[in-house]
Amino acid sequence: MPGLSSLGGFGEIIADVGPLEKVVLVVLLAMSVISWAIILHKALQFRMVGGESARFLKTYRESRRFSLVASGARRLRQSPLGRVYLAAYQELSASGAPPPDVMDGPPEPGEEGISSDRLESVQRATRRVHASEIERMERYLAFLATTASSGPFIGLLGTVIGIMNSFQAIGTQGSASLAVVAPGISGALVATAAGLAAAIPAVVGYNYFVGRVRHWTTEMDNFALELANLIERRLVRSTKPF
Repeated sequence: MPGLSSLGGFGEIIADVGPLEKVVLVVLLAMSVISWAIILHKALQFRMVGGESARFLKTYRESRRFSLVASGARRLRQSPLGRVYLAAYQELSASGAPPPDVMDGPPEPGEEGISSDRLESVQRATRRVHASEIERMERYLAFLATTASSGPFIGLLGTVIGIMNSFQAIGTQGSASLAVVAPGISGALVATAAGLAAAIPAVVGYNYFVGRVRHWTTEMDNFALELANLIERRLVRSTKPF
């Protein structure tokens, strides 16, 4: 069968390559396996981020109480928007009397609000979570970038080694026939193909996930500004008498 013969021929090529070329192929195989594991992990992670963020925003838009939104955010731990909100809520509740819980309308006369200093502490808390969420979403992407940039060069190293082995075989046997040079050349081409096979998925995955990180960075920025405006309208004490 053509398929079995092709696999058998590929196995013979791998068996004929030298020890250094085998090391190169093993390194490329390991990088490829790890890259695919990262790609699958990040794809699942960003799917959960998108799904849970949509659920959190639905709760945030429909609920009229800060505490109910916080309860929803605690259940949606993969949502960066939920984590930003939870950081703000915990900072609001950390010191002093708890602020009013109703999210609608301006502060009512006699209702205790918060000072502008506490609003600044809330914004600092959201910025800390913002930075940690970006770091969480970018985790392991550096390995994809490393594989994408170094994979072709590692494959090129195997190619150079294979060609050197071919020239050495020519010098040893005193012949430049195809039977002499073919094993080294075929092993060299396998190393090149392995380098590209490791690098191409890595660069595609890296570019895609970097785009998703940028998207959610913008979403967190916009949500943090919206939340700060809501807190300022609803909770910050006015300096003017009612």
